[in-house]
Amino acid sequence: MLAQKNWLAQKKNHFNNEAAMLQNLLRVIRKYVVLFALFIFIDGLIIGFGLGVYFLPIITAETGLNQAEVAALETSAERRGIFVRDIGDSDRFHWGEGQIMVNDKMVWLDGEVAPGPDYRLYLTPEFVTTEADFMKIKSQSVVVGSIKAFTNFSLAVPDGVNVGDYPALLIWYEAFGEFITAAELKS
Repeated sequence: MLAQKNWLAQKKNHFNNEAAMLQNLLRVIRKYVVLFALFIFIDGLIIGFGLGVYFLPIITAETGLNQAEVAALETSAERRGIFVRDIGDSDRFHWGEGQIMVNDKMVWLDGEVAPGPDYRLYLTPEFVTTEADFMKIKSQSVVVGSIKAFTNFSLAVPDGVNVGDYPALLIWYEAFGEFITAAELKS
């Protein structure tokens, strides 16, 4: 009888130990499942935000000039420049290419720029190709306007601005301080 009681006590003790181990294991599993779910949720937010920043401007982009409109404007161009895809601080996400043309009333592009929000076109007092160099002359530069079309955009020159006073143009990603592209203007 005593042996049976000892045996039952051992089994009960063993069962209690296993139950405690199982509870600890479940507590650890719950903790890591919650951490994993939180990690996935935060990753989803970050990825979603990144995709939104990239795709929202594409979805909401205005339609640029068609080729007939570009050709019609070409004869009124007083100066021209070339945006080159791989120039200075441009990269595979921040670039522009094509011919940029200006007259005293308008600036227009026969080409395209990488899509993105908050792009601004600047008339600059000198031709620069890096973010650091642009920051040195940004206060002397003039914002022509926000770029809303990524292919063949056109912008009106602000009143009182003489485009002849500026030898270059630059596209700047205002929100993140990123260089997109630049061009020297020639007659």
